[in-house]
Amino acid sequence: MLFPPERTFPALTLQGRAISFDAPVLMAIVNVTPDSFYDGGVHLDVDRALAFAHAAVRSGASIVDVGGESTRPGAPPVPADEEIRRILPIIHELASAGLIVSVDTTKAAVADAALSAGACMVNDISGGLMDPEILAVASDHGAAMILQHLRGTPATMQRDIRFDDVVEDVSRELVLRKEAAVAAGVDARRILVDPGIGFGKTPQQCIQLLSAGRRIASACGSPVLVGPSNKSFIGHLTGAEVQDRLAGTVAACLLARTAGAHAFRVHDVAGIAQAFTIAKAFADATNPG
Repeated sequence: MLFPPERTFPALTLQGRAISFDAPVLMAIVNVTPDSFYDGGVHLDVDRALAFAHAAVRSGASIVDVGGESTRPGAPPVPADEEIRRILPIIHELASAGLIVSVDTTKAAVADAALSAGACMVNDISGGLMDPEILAVASDHGAAMILQHLRGTPATMQRDIRFDDVVEDVSRELVLRKEAAVAAGVDARRILVDPGIGFGKTPQQCIQLLSAGRRIASACGSPVLVGPSNKSFIGHLTGAEVQDRLAGTVAACLLARTAGAHAFRVHDVAGIAQAFTIAKAFADATNPG
């Protein structure tokens, strides 16, 4: 059954609003970077970034995820002060306008500045491994967290892609990151886990993880967020260039939802939202009442 997934979780309250996992939760990607793999440079202008974020929310995004450092393989590291300079004006404006804002960072100092400016969620691609203080920062602010699976760093992640059972191994490592977050004071009910699609995974491993939302949710006891949007595994399987992967992204999101995923971090919110709307209509017609 496509909607809802078999393993449901209580709604997540952010900025006084309940985000229900009974329907797919969409998170809009706003990369305030010159070098992100898909939209590098597009949102460096504050006004353009704000317009994009507001349009994404109108199209169906519940959360806007703002990041100031590219995590593509080989991307140069960005100092915390530069990351803060890039994202803070946008986060402040979006939060002031009442949008639910997440900060995409691995740095405690950046998370602290973003949460102080109005963000209410931290999306850490390393699950707190690259800067463990980020867990305490999230706790101090009462923030929600997305803990992603990553071995090493974006620069080294492709060196360790050996798994005995990729779903079991990733789930086990995510449980450890969740336990660390809870030990630091983060509310377990405000944690989502992300298997890290494209982060130190082969294309086949990406497909296996997207097909295992129920297993991951059950193992971790948390809602599962996935980020397949325009990733290289789609290009590997289809030959499509990065700007031509919307259809592959739609398919990945729909099938991941069928497999039990709860939330979806995407570039093209309107396209994914439209696909979910049609899929739900089919599901309702197939299972009336």
